[in-house]
Amino acid sequence: MKLILEEPFRSLWAGRDAFAAVEELEGEVFRELEARRTLRTEVDGRGYFVKIHRGVGWAEIIKNWLTAKAPVLGAGQEWKAIHALNTAGVPTMTAVAYGEKGSNPAAQHSFIITEELAPTVSLEDFSSHWLSQPPEPALKYALIHAVADMAARMHRGGVNHRDFYICHFLLNVSEPPRPDHLPLSLIDLHRAQVRPSVPRRWRDKDLAGLYFSALGIGLTDRDKLRFLKTYFRKPLRQIVTEEAVLLAMLERKATRLQTRFQRKYAPGRGE
Repeated sequence: MKLILEEPFRSLWAGRDAFAAVEELEGEVFRELEARRTLRTEVDGRGYFVKIHRGVGWAEIIKNWLTAKAPVLGAGQEWKAIHALNTAGVPTMTAVAYGEKGSNPAAQHSFIITEELAPTVSLEDFSSHWLSQPPEPALKYALIHAVADMAARMHRGGVNHRDFYICHFLLNVSEPPRPDHLPLSLIDLHRAQVRPSVPRRWRDKDLAGLYFSALGIGLTDRDKLRFLKTYFRKPLRQIVTEEAVLLAMLERKATRLQTRFQRKYAPGRGE
C-alpha cells in the first residue's frame, strides 16, 4: 500500500482509513464511471479535485492490450506524471494526496487529490473568438512560444500526455494576460506515460493532437513555424529536413479532418 497525505488531508483524516474517507468526499461530480469518479470538493474554503480509481477489471485490460492501447490502471500514472513535469519545469497541478492499495491491477483502489487551479480559462475557450476577433499579435506569439516550450520540456522530460489538446492548457486570469505574463498550467494527466525518453511515435501523437485541436482558431503558416522553431530549438531549415515525415503526416491528417468536417456540415445535409 502507498499513502501520501499533505495538508489539509493529513489533519482531516488523522486516525482514519484514507481510502474510506476519500469515498465519502462530496461535491460537484464531473465524471462518474464504474471504475473512475472525478469530483470537485472544498475543504476550509479551498477547492480540490479528486480522482478515484476502483480497478477496471481484467476484461477492460485485455481489451486494451488487444487494441494496442495502454490501460489506465489507477491514479499512479497521474501522480508520476505530475512529479515528472515538475522536474522538467512544466507548470502543472499540485498534488496533495495520493493513495494506492491492492496488488491486482484489475482491482486496485487508488486516488489522487490536486489543488484547484483558479481562476483559470482553458486555451480552447480563450482562443475561441480569434477567427472573428484576432488577438494582439504579441500576445498570440507569446502564447505559441509558451505552449511550444511546455511541450518540448514535457517530451524531453520523458512524459507523453496522450490527451494533448489546447483545452488541457489552463491560463490563470487572476489578472489580464500579457505577453510577459502568461501563467499556463498543463492538466488532465491520468493517461500520461513516463519513461526515460519519449518514443517518436508517442511524441508525434501528442503533437498531432495539439495541432488538430488548434486548427480552428486562425493560426497562420508563420504561427506554425514559430511553434516548430521553439519546440525543436533548431533552425527551421533543419527542422523541415529532419521532421519531414511528421510535418507531412500533420498536413495530410489535417486535410482529411477538414474534408470530413466540411462534408458533415455541408448545406443540404440536414440538421
